[in-house]
Amino acid sequence: MKTITDMIKNVPVPRMVKVREIFDDTHIDIKDIPSIIIQELDRDDFGRKIQPGMNVAITSGSRGISNVALMTKTVVDYVKSRGANPFVCATMGSHGGATAEGQRAILADYGITEETMGCPVKSSMEVVQIGYTEKRNQPVFIDKNCSEADAVILMNRVKLHTSFSGRYESGLMKMMAIGMGKQVGANTIHGQSPAIMHELVEEYGRAILKNCKVIGGIAVVENGYEDTYLIKGLNPQQIIDEEPELLKISYQRFARLLFDECDVLVVDRIGKNISGDGMDPNITGRFVQPRFRSGGIDAEKCVILDLTEETHGNAHGIGLADVTTRRLYNKMKLEMTYPTAVTNTFLHLMKIPMIMDNDREALQLALCCIPEAEDPKNPKMIRILDTMHIAEIEISEAMLPLAKANPNIEILSEPYELEFDEEGNLF
Repeated sequence: MKTITDMIKNVPVPRMVKVREIFDDTHIDIKDIPSIIIQELDRDDFGRKIQPGMNVAITSGSRGISNVALMTKTVVDYVKSRGANPFVCATMGSHGGATAEGQRAILADYGITEETMGCPVKSSMEVVQIGYTEKRNQPVFIDKNCSEADAVILMNRVKLHTSFSGRYESGLMKMMAIGMGKQVGANTIHGQSPAIMHELVEEYGRAILKNCKVIGGIAVVENGYEDTYLIKGLNPQQIIDEEPELLKISYQRFARLLFDECDVLVVDRIGKNISGDGMDPNITGRFVQPRFRSGGIDAEKCVILDLTEETHGNAHGIGLADVTTRRLYNKMKLEMTYPTAVTNTFLHLMKIPMIMDNDREALQLALCCIPEAEDPKNPKMIRILDTMHIAEIEISEAMLPLAKANPNIEILSEPYELEFDEEGNLF
């Protein structure tokens, strides 16, 4: 890499300024979450359908949901209060390397274990066919453990999806269609045209509601700070009718970078615990299929520096960046990364960007390759920890006038030089 190092060694890294983006922080106090969930469950058309002795599956697996362990434990305890036998079921498509052990490990990262939940936690890749979709007459598969339960309670966050838009995106319907479908079910849907993904999620979800013992779901909406904003219990018909409205609420609460464009976007870390694509394209603007979804910031170059520990080496989404580091590359485990790509068919998400030996060189490479920059000598650069945490970010001096003109941005520091250690990595 000496040749490249010599080519970029004199590229200056701009001074940065720490700023705070201000979003609506309305949220539910954590101490009130259990009582709200119990209230939503304890209805004749939902939780009161649970009878003593029933085996009740509670779905779990979606990444990055705040207070997920607390919420799951509350549902478990409610089911027990009805005299039934709850178990948590890993329902996350092909995640975790498409293995039962990998998915169990992901749940443990969320704080969901047999010890913390006080009930069995079941993880299996075995599926059974429970019916066909009505429109396309396609086979529908779900997790075997869920299929054998006397009742299923869904639990998931409703939010924008990373690669398609429609009436149903990430939420209870997708939890059924893809999460409960495990690798086989997810592959069945992803193996079809991305242009109809939004239709398939609804079709498969409806088929599962018709042929599986789903008694309802707990839908969660978060605010721009990833705090719990809304908790809603939905019976099967309400999942069909009301989830689209919750998606609209989520869209209104979704946090975005408060800038239209930049020359270089630096993301400190990506991971499957952050987003399905490692980093949420609704923030970064780096979409796997730009034809079917758009938004986020317009960044000419994107640099990714590292992986989260919780992603267990899964670097899914690395292909959406232009530059990365050897540190990330060395952490990448192909056996964890590739199964998701084979399932969703987006192979370019796994392509390796240019690899630089350290953070400084990664930034310098990106900064010297911004031909569309308005002023290459004063580049507009943004640095974020990850796409789940964008309240406090760093911006280069060139963006300071834009920040000062925005009432929803608070300036937290004077301009400063980024600090690198002896190996050239950021502190």
